[in-house]
Amino acid sequence: MTVTPGSAGWYLRRLSRMGPREVAGRVGDTVRRRRWRSVRPNAPGVSGARFTAVLPAGTIAAVPPDAAKRLVAEADRLLAGHVEYFGVRRDDLVEPDWCFDPKTGRRAPWGYAFDVPYRDEDAVGDIKQIWEPSRHQYLTVLAAAYAVTGDERYAERVAEHLRSWWAANAPLRGVHWVSGIELGIRLLSWVWIRRLLDGWPGAAALFEDNPAALEQIWHHQRWLAAFPSRGSSANNHVVAEAAGQLAAACAFGWFPESARWRDDALRSLERHLRGNTFLSGVNRELATEYHGLVLELGLAAVAEADAAGVPVPTTVRLVLLRMTDALAAVVDDRLRPPRQGDADDGHGLVVDGAGTDRWGSLLATGDAVFGSLPWWPTVTGTDVRTPLLAALVRPYGGDGAGRAVTRPARRPAHFADAGLTVLRGPGGIWCRCDGGPHGFLSIAAHAHADALSVEVRHDGVDVLADPGTYCYHGQPVWRGYFRSTLGHNTLELDGADQSVSGGPFLWTRHARTRVLAVDTSDEKVSRWCAEHDGYGDSVHRRRVELTAASRELRVVDEVRGPRRSVRLAFHLGPAVAADLAGSRAALTWTRDGEERSAVLDLPGALSWRAHRGETDPPLGWYSPGFGRKEPATTLVGTGVTDGAQEFTTVLGFRG
Repeated sequence: MTVTPGSAGWYLRRLSRMGPREVAGRVGDTVRRRRWRSVRPNAPGVSGARFTAVLPAGTIAAVPPDAAKRLVAEADRLLAGHVEYFGVRRDDLVEPDWCFDPKTGRRAPWGYAFDVPYRDEDAVGDIKQIWEPSRHQYLTVLAAAYAVTGDERYAERVAEHLRSWWAANAPLRGVHWVSGIELGIRLLSWVWIRRLLDGWPGAAALFEDNPAALEQIWHHQRWLAAFPSRGSSANNHVVAEAAGQLAAACAFGWFPESARWRDDALRSLERHLRGNTFLSGVNRELATEYHGLVLELGLAAVAEADAAGVPVPTTVRLVLLRMTDALAAVVDDRLRPPRQGDADDGHGLVVDGAGTDRWGSLLATGDAVFGSLPWWPTVTGTDVRTPLLAALVRPYGGDGAGRAVTRPARRPAHFADAGLTVLRGPGGIWCRCDGGPHGFLSIAAHAHADALSVEVRHDGVDVLADPGTYCYHGQPVWRGYFRSTLGHNTLELDGADQSVSGGPFLWTRHARTRVLAVDTSDEKVSRWCAEHDGYGDSVHRRRVELTAASRELRVVDEVRGPRRSVRLAFHLGPAVAADLAGSRAALTWTRDGEERSAVLDLPGALSWRAHRGETDPPLGWYSPGFGRKEPATTLVGTGVTDGAQEFTTVLGFRG
């Protein structure tokens, strides 16, 4: 049975995952929302406000020319009204309709914000398509283009759109006042827009001398102070809320409440950055794109505090340092991190054009702020964001007591607290093994049922791929497939997922995984072994061994327990062609004009079939980004297991 957010069944399941403190907090939120329905105070009067959080002299001159060229090309596309969000090409950005979804043709209904059924696609449309332009990150790109070129067309378009948005989205009215993460990211965008437009003669009239802007900035912060994400929802959302609140309270500190909002936001940021991050530096949601989002938000928040001269707890910088080192450790030879858990293409701060590598940009910023280590991968690309952030963030000063922080002397391969292990071999062989917890907090909102899955690349090409995410709302069958056990490179019993879903962002039972052995000390052979209890009286144990000399990866799946049906899936990347004959698949692909190949010897005890682009039910798909999917080959072996049985798969790279 499909359970959709907003249904009675979903609310009951969601309630069951909350503790008493969270329930009490949400009851208080409900009372406050009812009170706010009838009472909407005006923002306090502000006189003499000035914006002082400007970039240091010479910062824009430090932007690399090729990064500036990409930025301006992107800004020109935006100026012409062209943009793509989540696979939907749009030409409506000259005069946006802020509540229209071009994907479904629907407009979100007007009214009191908390009455808008934003999870109901039939009533509202695709909420991601509606929300994304109103994060105003395309306006930060236009503002950055103004800062780089001095061309006032970019600044004038920014001003036109901000005034349009403020007029069309009165405080607490409509779909853009529903979700705290949207308000937090929007505030961060406004801070950077004002900063990047500082040389434009109309900047003050647009912001500090504009009653509409002041009202919006005040109401955004009042909202965030009143309705923080709580308990089982305190994941990346609460970090975005705190980062946006902190940024606005520092840069737009014009209100009587600004100091309190700033201090509260800084405390929240410190608490939740620690809470959302393992000591190893890996994000606890175990969803790599959210690792990137939280790191971007944290760096941007620290930049605002440093620009305002606000002391930042040393733990904040330490968490961001560990996150950066962890990212440097897990990327492949092409700087691509794992494709693990949910991914929705969310960014914290956007000032770059298309073609800028997100992960290379984060590592470049990490190098500028913290300093790289000898084992870090080389970053050859350039970006706009790094020199801007580096100009504001003060140099890292250790643990706050004058002591240098201990950082890894060698590239880590195993993150025990996160259950994430990367095995590496010659020629760019990269294998991620998943032995970690099933997501974060009681609902594990962004987790997939992927225990013991492997992800294998060769020189940055997905060979055994994690298929991705594709969608969140409105398409429950596809949402279910992309986060299912069958949708990953692991083993399924009796047609069931290892963990039990209670809805699109809710898991009611979590498989528990144990890593039993890891050995990456031998350059010739590296090994990993783990098991999980997601199938009750049956135990799935997997061993992975990578042999450097033969460039061979051996995967052994052991199932112990009563007789059950089994399906073992291997999802190939979209660039990989497969010729399946019996239990052997010849794999071929092209990288940089060169033909590459591998042989996948599959367990002969199972019956193997190739699936590609099937829809009823979905099977054989790869999602390169949110809202996008393309056919890819999935090899599925079916059979039965009884007692204790092993299934051995060998992937051998040939060229």
